[in-house]
Amino acid sequence: QVPLVESGGGLVQAGGSLRLSCAASGRTFSDYVMGWFRQAPGKEREFVAANSGSGTSTNHADSVKGRFTASRSNAKNTVYLQMSSLKPEDTAVYYCAAKRTYGLGASGYAYWGQGTQVTVSS
Repeated sequence: QVPLVESGGGLVQAGGSLRLSCAASGRTFSDYVMGWFRQAPGKEREFVAANSGSGTSTNHADSVKGRFTASRSNAKNTVYLQMSSLKPEDTAVYYCAAKRTYGLGASGYAYWGQGTQVTVSS
């Protein structure tokens, strides 16, 4: 088990910024690829970004590339999603997830946080 707890969501105006955090428990945090996903009302869950275990490699969905940046601190067992130039269509519940399998794509995540709401007003 890898308990994950997201924080940092909230209400922001279009064009604004937010930083989400996801804290993990355990002593082998660097063994896990960490991903970010989001789900808007009435829509399927969407992959947002992922970090390799070391943090040296990242992958961002085209819809957020250039606006969002995923990063991690293995010393703090925490991953971050810095979101800038937010748009109303970014409104969703954001989840972090973890997996031990290789790859920075959208599949294979075994552990999920409870999610944090991000609402972007126009």
